[in-house]
Amino acid sequence: MKNLFLEHFEQYNKRHCLFTAQDKILLTVSGGVDSMVMLSLFVEGGYNVGVAHCNFSLRGAESDEDEATVKREAEKYGIPFYNKRFDTEAEMEKSGESMEMAARRLRYEWFDTLCQEEGYTVIAVAHHTDDSIETFFINLLRGTGLRGLTGITRQRDNIIRPLLFAERKEILEYAVARKIPFREDSSNRSKKYLRNKIRLGLIPMIREINNRFTSIMRGNIYRLTDAQRFIEASMKKIKAEAIEQQNGCYRIHIERIDKDFPLEFVIYECLNSEFGFKGDIVDDLCKSLKAGISGKRFYAQRHVACIDRGDIVVAPIEEDDSCQTFVDRHQLRSYCGNSVLYYEHTDIDNISDYNTPAEVAYIDEDKLEYPLTLRRWQNGDTFIPFGMCGRKKVSDYLIDRKVSVVEKSRQFVLVSGGEIVWLVGRRIDDRFSITNRTENVLKIVKHTL
Repeated sequence: MKNLFLEHFEQYNKRHCLFTAQDKILLTVSGGVDSMVMLSLFVEGGYNVGVAHCNFSLRGAESDEDEATVKREAEKYGIPFYNKRFDTEAEMEKSGESMEMAARRLRYEWFDTLCQEEGYTVIAVAHHTDDSIETFFINLLRGTGLRGLTGITRQRDNIIRPLLFAERKEILEYAVARKIPFREDSSNRSKKYLRNKIRLGLIPMIREINNRFTSIMRGNIYRLTDAQRFIEASMKKIKAEAIEQQNGCYRIHIERIDKDFPLEFVIYECLNSEFGFKGDIVDDLCKSLKAGISGKRFYAQRHVACIDRGDIVVAPIEEDDSCQTFVDRHQLRSYCGNSVLYYEHTDIDNISDYNTPAEVAYIDEDKLEYPLTLRRWQNGDTFIPFGMCGRKKVSDYLIDRKVSVVEKSRQFVLVSGGEIVWLVGRRIDDRFSITNRTENVLKIVKHTL
């Protein structure tokens, strides 16, 4: 019987030159249906492959069973199997990253090491069309601009995604028809993750409106990708003319940008692609530029920008920089180090659960003086931790909780009227907590990038 799915797989990868018969390909296999089907396709196609499996030790026995399933399949095919167990939670505590970011960094560092040690030339990841569409909506909701709306790329450096031609449904049907074993990750059913909310909630509703949703979105993403490629080629020329580097700093000469170009868009492309500035930060900077306001500082994760004599100057953030920014009453989010804070104004009657995680703060808004100040903590800072009566030094509080040196350097405080409102991501100040007299609430959610 002719294997049409394998033919589509090989045609797609040949058309986009993702790998050749001479490549030694490292397959990243989790045990889920996507990666197990990818393994089967590469083996049936006769390619030179090995299997890498990461056990992040986050789901107990489930994680161990995933590992065993992948190992059995690799042994059945007689191909090299590499496995690594990570203490992901310890790494999160050490680095201050979110679970997703820590796991991603750990696995790709290991994949790179395997490539160097074992001679693999290509790393294959089993993302498919549905993953790319979900990424489109995640980035749409986060306001990442056109680049974020191009979904998942087919290839970046030595990382390839050879299943982007297929839908999740097609992959599952193929696995069942070919009796390919796979594991179901129980976390995929949890709606506490944004991707799952989109996958299980938003997309099914859109499909009810238009059952051709997937093919339409695939076409949209292709066209957006072409548009982004055109923009990048154009921006390369603009950057060469408008950006000047000197002593580790960058100056964007506004007068060198063609007046017929949309200035704010060009500034966004310069600041976002080169230095990681987010859309709303660039919007604020452009407002200051238009108003002729100099001196105000705008922060990305690793860089700071300011307006100087009508130009934009960008420099790396110095270690002793307080990264101080101001938060007005109408602001939706702000950035602090490797995190973003989201602000929501609500009524006390809308709060149903006060037992929030450390990343969420409920503040009595009527006690606040705007604008608030967001900055790195400083020696001498004190606050009254929630549930306590007396003041405590921030430094002592962090020591008591055995916060690492790296985390301390990333610790921010939110300040109102000279008093700390929230030791961000850890503890609010008792004076700003919700009481039985509270009417208006500021809800703040910290999200690690």
